[in-house]
This record gives sequence, C-alpha cells and structure tokens, in this order.
Amino acid sequence: MAKKKVVVGMSGGVDSSVAAWLLKQQGYDVIGVTMQIWQEEDREFQEENGGCCGLSAVDDARRVAQVLDIPYYVMNFRKEFKENVIDYFTREYLEGRTPNPCIACNRYVKWESLLKRSLDIGADYIATGHYARVEQLPNGRYAIRNSVTAKKDQTYALYNLTQEQLSRTLMPVGDYTKDEIRRMAEEAGLPVAHKKDSQEICFVPDNDYAGFIEEHTGRKTEKGNYVLEDGSVIGQHQGIIHYTIGQRKGLNLAMGHPVFVTEIRPESNEVVIGENEDLFVYSLLCDRVNFMAMEKLEEGRNLTAKIRYNHSGAPCTLKDAGDGKVIVTFQEPQRAITPGQAVVFYQGEYVAGGGIILGKA
Repeated sequence: MAKKKVVVGMSGGVDSSVAAWLLKQQGYDVIGVTMQIWQEEDREFQEENGGCCGLSAVDDARRVAQVLDIPYYVMNFRKEFKENVIDYFTREYLEGRTPNPCIACNRYVKWESLLKRSLDIGADYIATGHYARVEQLPNGRYAIRNSVTAKKDQTYALYNLTQEQLSRTLMPVGDYTKDEIRRMAEEAGLPVAHKKDSQEICFVPDNDYAGFIEEHTGRKTEKGNYVLEDGSVIGQHQGIIHYTIGQRKGLNLAMGHPVFVTEIRPESNEVVIGENEDLFVYSLLCDRVNFMAMEKLEEGRNLTAKIRYNHSGAPCTLKDAGDGKVIVTFQEPQRAITPGQAVVFYQGEYVAGGGIILGKA
C-alpha cells in the first residue's frame, strides 16, 4: 500500500520543522511548503523582523527540508492573505472592533487555500506545527482537542475549521511539550532547534496596529470625543483604531484615578470611558458560529468558554438568539468582552465550537 502523502506548512520555526520530522518518522510521504503571504520588503527588514512567512522563514524551512531530505516548495498566497486577513483586519478596526487575524488566516489561508492546492497535487493531508490535536469523536465528528501542554495550547485560534478540513489535517506536535519539541529538533539535527518563537502579528512586527492601518488604507483616522456613558465629553481621542475594550494605558486622561475604555462607537466616532467594574458582564452575543464537536446548538449544555486567546475559560451555557446568533451566559461576570474577538466553547478538552463576539447581550 502506498504511503499517505502529507503537505506540511513550514514556517521556518521549530514546531513545524519537528512536525515534518515526526510525520516522516511515522512513514508518511512528506512535502514541505512555505506559504508566501504578504512580505515584499527587502532582506534587511525581513532578517530584523522575522514573521512567520518571510524570507528568513523560507531560508530556514529550506535548510530543514534539506536535513530531512524531503521535497520543498514555496507557494504564493499573497492575494488570499490580503483579501482574507489584512483587509479584514483593517476593516474590523475601522468599525470599532478588535479582530484576531490569526483565526482568519488559519481558516481561509492556511487551511482553505493550502488544503485545496495540496489536494490538487495529490496529497492526502496537510499538517501544521500547532499545539493542538485532531480527533474523530464517537458521534463521527472531527474536533480539535487541547494539546498536552496548556502553556502553549493553540486550540482557540482553530475553532473555525470545517469538518472537511479537520478530516484532512494532522497535528503531530500537540502530543508534546515545547521542551520535548526542542529536544527532538536537536536530536534530529534541525538547524532551527533554538530559534525563538515569533510573538507578534506577522504583518505588524512593530505592534503599531494603528500605523499599519493608516498606511494600508492611505488615510489618517479622525480624532473624536472621549465620552462618559451619559454622553458628557471629557476629552479627545486619537482615532478609534488606537483603542480596544478594557484599555487603560495611553488614554492621556487626567481623571485622578485609573479609567478604562468600556465601549467604542464608530457611528459617532466616540470612545466611552468608565470604571473597571463597568467592564464586567454576564452574557455576550455572538454570530458566525462554527460548530465542531457538536453538530448544532445544544441549549442548556454546560460548557466552558474562552473570550480571548489568553483567557483561562469560564463555565457557561448557550442559547439560540435567532438569525444565526447565540447568547453565551456565564456563571460569573467576565471582564472586557470585546466585539470582534472570538468566543470559543469547550466540551471538556474538545472544542465544541465558537463564534465572533458582537457585544454584550
């Protein structure tokens, strides 16, 4: 029987490199691919800023492929990345929301586009170096399961994958801790064994989101009013793209005590300021829901939900709100529920589904 063919998305980092090594050890016919997604800068900029799919990523991934003795290609996904990630990112900020571009990139670029091209060249699977696991449940559905290491778990950013995508996905790294992955890379003689992890959003390496948005759209954002909940004006903000719910730093307001962004109103170009206690709410409304471990909404089921990547999760229940929207109600109030971020539901160790937060319910 012919070995199954798998295309590994190689970012030049240690995780995806070890994913390729593990799959080769398991007998798969492995092909390495780096996705060229947006960078067109010169090499100096690339070497300084890294990013997950820039020139240095290509160089590192190619060297790993040589060590592993696997075929290696660079595929151009710039168009797909611009439309599904960069344009989405800027549009959301301009509408007063705080997006998670990695979730959009995973769903529409790393999976939808890469999977299609991989199947076109005869592959059976795609694989990544994410700290997560894919399993088929007793009900027949595929679901993402937490990695063995909570510290690096990346399931939150993968809730939006479809059943078809999951059935064609391998994630070998999810069975190991980061230390184990680095040790394996060392033993396998991979040149990226001690390469540091990239932390920032890959297309905004300096973390200046507002500067990137203004450059990308070619227009300066308008200043507007800071207001209290009752509408009284207390100052002027620098443009809504500079703010997110729960923000305290950088407001430049002399209120005599710490204050926070509690709401962003794009229609009136206002940023609402309030107290810390104003940020706590019991329920949120979300839409664009993708069910994973569950086939459809199961009201009343006790789940755990995360409202941002580094949130530890909180017990909740779901309720149908009509029009494809879902109300998520928590047992305890949650701080800084942020429109544009994902809310991801967990059933034990498995991702039950998730959606995009519209606001408080």
